[in-house]
Amino acid sequence: MLKKIRLFLGLLIFAVLFFFGVYSWRIAQENKVLNEIITRLQADSRIAEVVVTAVKADPKSGKTLTTIKFLEYGAIGQPLEPKYFTFFGNIIQFQSLVIRFNDIYVRNADKFRGKSAYIFWKVFRLDGPNTEEYEINRVNDIPDGYRVGAAKNNFEQRLWEGFWKYALDARSAKGAGVKNAQVEAPGTRFIPGLIYTLKIEHDGGIRIDSAPVPRILKDELR
Repeated sequence: MLKKIRLFLGLLIFAVLFFFGVYSWRIAQENKVLNEIITRLQADSRIAEVVVTAVKADPKSGKTLTTIKFLEYGAIGQPLEPKYFTFFGNIIQFQSLVIRFNDIYVRNADKFRGKSAYIFWKVFRLDGPNTEEYEINRVNDIPDGYRVGAAKNNFEQRLWEGFWKYALDARSAKGAGVKNAQVEAPGTRFIPGLIYTLKIEHDGGIRIDSAPVPRILKDELR
């Protein structure tokens, strides 16, 4: 009888430990998934870099001219052909069209809707009637480097065909799982010696970070 009681208690203890072990494992897995979701929602990606390549006085007006190098990165992070823009001043903005998708797509790392979509439209400097602007991408064009996949994909094709419409008319975007679509124009004062990185937040818009230019590049920017 005593042996049976000991056996029963042993099995009971084993069952309890097994239950709590499985429960703890499930909690740990759920926490891992939750952390991954939070990380995904808070993540961002580099989409362009900007440096000042020249600052000089215009001989005619005496005003200061600032030239920037704009290096955009494509959908898979490859650098595109750099562009150079010169302005009478250094407070410069990048007009962009940004589409934010519903959180569920971001949480699930959806291939095409796992982070906000964007297109750089114009770069400009506000100065009333003397405002300067350059076109980066034309309306309704699909720039090189933006496609996610090499082969045509029905959703991706529809997204690009309707991108400009979605970004300029948010009501038409609901069927594509779009949470918000709008024109943004982040900008800052661009000065020599700093490298400016434009980033797209996976569940948000575009921001500009700055840091000292790496020493290895300083001689090339003089």
